[in-house]
Amino acid sequence: MEQQRTYETPGVVIGNHTQKYTARNPAIRWLTERWVANLEAQLDRVRAEPGMGAGRALEVGCGEGVIADKLAHRWPDVVAVDLPDSGLRRDWLTYDRPHFLHANADDLPFRDDEFEVVVSVEVLEHLENPERGLAEIARVGSRHLVLSVPREPIFRSCNLVAGRYVKDLGNTPGHLNHWSTRAFVDFVAGVADVRAVTTPFPWTTVWATLR
Repeated sequence: MEQQRTYETPGVVIGNHTQKYTARNPAIRWLTERWVANLEAQLDRVRAEPGMGAGRALEVGCGEGVIADKLAHRWPDVVAVDLPDSGLRRDWLTYDRPHFLHANADDLPFRDDEFEVVVSVEVLEHLENPERGLAEIARVGSRHLVLSVPREPIFRSCNLVAGRYVKDLGNTPGHLNHWSTRAFVDFVAGVADVRAVTTPFPWTTVWATLR
């Protein structure tokens, strides 16, 4: 089931347009589980870095809170932010430990270097100014970034094969930016040193260390 959640931020698709974490479609669920497993492996690699066991973590664009909860199982102090939305606030009640806030990725309400690790998955493709969003993520982070976006044009091609968003050539509502793996790596390399690149179909995930 697809839903557009714009209760308090009109004109913006908030949360997952397709409920991939709870999808009835077995293919979507399987792909999502592979992507999450890959993401968790990257988070474990970050946590294994010297001094990272006690660091603070931030998730920018946390959606329903699924990934923020996984961060909270790895770091003692986790903050997660997304745009104002009453539906998300209901979802956040499911979790005890992440500290959820409403905030805009273009203007994060945090000090420079406040978080040892910053995670932002399935977010940058939604931003009107992704360069500014990435700069903000880098500003509030002090060590590590873990970032993920749809791998294009594969992601849109999959939508077309499934008969989804045909009038928009397979583009998921709310996706304003489209990166191949190489293009996204180059994008992230503008602010950080890329440590690892993984491509769980059909996404690109990058672990990078801030300079």
